[in-house]
Amino acid sequence: MLSNEELKNLLKGYNMLLYFSGSMILSEPTDECVIDFWNSNRLKQLPVSSSNPRFLKASSLLRNSCSDKEICSKKLSDDYFRLFETDGLPLAPALESIFKNHSESSEQDDYVGGFYNSYGWDYNLRGKIKDDHLGIELLFLTRLIEKYLQLDDQPCRAEMRKEILRFINSHILSWIPAWNKAVTENSRTFCYKGIADLIYASVEDISDILSEA
Repeated sequence: MLSNEELKNLLKGYNMLLYFSGSMILSEPTDECVIDFWNSNRLKQLPVSSSNPRFLKASSLLRNSCSDKEICSKKLSDDYFRLFETDGLPLAPALESIFKNHSESSEQDDYVGGFYNSYGWDYNLRGKIKDDHLGIELLFLTRLIEKYLQLDDQPCRAEMRKEILRFINSHILSWIPAWNKAVTENSRTFCYKGIADLIYASVEDISDILSEA
C-alpha cells in the first residue's frame, strides 16, 4: 500500500505524462516542443516508473525516437497530419466516437460532454475541438486527478476516486485499445507509437492505482 504522500507524487507524475502526451495529439508539435522534450532528454527520465509492459515498451520507443534532431520536427509534423488531422483522411483520428462500440454502453455514458458539464468544466477550444477528442479527455482527467489530490476529507476523496474510475472506464479505456492499434500500425515514427503506448499504459496504471487506493 502506498502512503498518501507516495500516492500524491505518483499521480502528479502521471499527470505530467498525460499533459505531454495529450498535447502531442491535440495539436501539431512545434520545434520548441521537440527541443524541450527531446533535446533536454526529459523522455529518457520519465517522472514515474512502472512494471506495466506497455509502459516499458513506450519508454523504450520514446528513448529511441528523434535521434536526428534536425529532421525530427518535420517527421513528427508529417506523422501528426497523417494520423490525427481531422480535416483530411486521418489514419488514427483521436476521437472516441470513431472507435467506441456504443452498443456496449448507455446513452448517458456515451456523452462525454455531459461529464464535463457536471463539473462545470469548459475548455478554451470548446466548439473548435470535439468534446470526445482524446487530448481533451486526457486534459479533463488531469483536472479530476488534481481535484482528488486537493481533497482532505476521506469520504469526498473516495467519491472523487469513483468518479475518476468511472470516467476512465466509460470514456478512455473503452476505446483507446483500438485507437492505440491504429496508431501502432500506421505511425512512421517511434515517437507517436511510443506516445500512444504511453497514454494507454498511463491510464491503465492510474486506474490500477486508484482501484487499490
